[in-house]
Amino acid sequence: MAIITISRGTFGGGKELAESIAGRLGYRCISREELLTNTASQYVVPEGGLRAALDTKPGLLEGVSLRRIHYIAYVRATLAIIVKDDDVVYHGLVGHLLIKGAPHIFRVRVIADMEFRIKAAVDQHGFSRENAIRLIKKVDCDRARWVRSIYHVDWQDPSLYDLVVDLEHASISNACDMVVEAVETKFQTTPESQKAIDDFVVSTEVRARIAADRGIEDTEVEIEADGDVVTIDGKADSMGEANRIMRVVRETPGIREVKSDLRVRTSGQKDGG
Repeated sequence: MAIITISRGTFGGGKELAESIAGRLGYRCISREELLTNTASQYVVPEGGLRAALDTKPGLLEGVSLRRIHYIAYVRATLAIIVKDDDVVYHGLVGHLLIKGAPHIFRVRVIADMEFRIKAAVDQHGFSRENAIRLIKKVDCDRARWVRSIYHVDWQDPSLYDLVVDLEHASISNACDMVVEAVETKFQTTPESQKAIDDFVVSTEVRARIAADRGIEDTEVEIEADGDVVTIDGKADSMGEANRIMRVVRETPGIREVKSDLRVRTSGQKDGG
């Protein structure tokens, strides 16, 4: 049927809403935390590093580092496999941006007033009121900066979502009703949308395989898939590096043809970071 993404701030009620929706629809519910654990296991990378890549804004002198690009590629590939067969509710910060380009995504933004969030932090973790406020504000600030630095958008912009739910004015049960009704009314998997998600899975897998081939400077490499045909776009430091990227793609199981629009950087074009 659909892929539902719940974008939520910390202690914002998104987890409870996601679990309620998944229970009603019989969907799998996966959290950002579970996604990072699965990714760390799949690609043998530290979960703390993945968490930092998805939480913190790049430093002033760092730029978007190669390691951060690789970690995001791993997370996207892992999430692509999870959502391949639809019937998934993902709750995290900006899941719809991680799987941007995939079809039949219902994008939900959950907001809650500060008192709701403070109470959740105190009840769940025993924080003092002051520490809860401090933590919520810090996490919100860090994640907003991260989204802007990576995706160049304000994650709180309502135009990025199909539905914005304010838990100050709607209960979890009522919010669940709204999402379920919208999904059951408007979303249905078609052959075209299934092909689009299959292509998305292939492109993210190939991109992650390039990232996992240590030593390639692939900061500007983009992958598109059309069935078993893959197109590589971007820049490589040298013809030798371009050939290494081509080799990784050709060795990916199921790929029949590789098209390359890779350009070799000229002197002075190499990125920092």
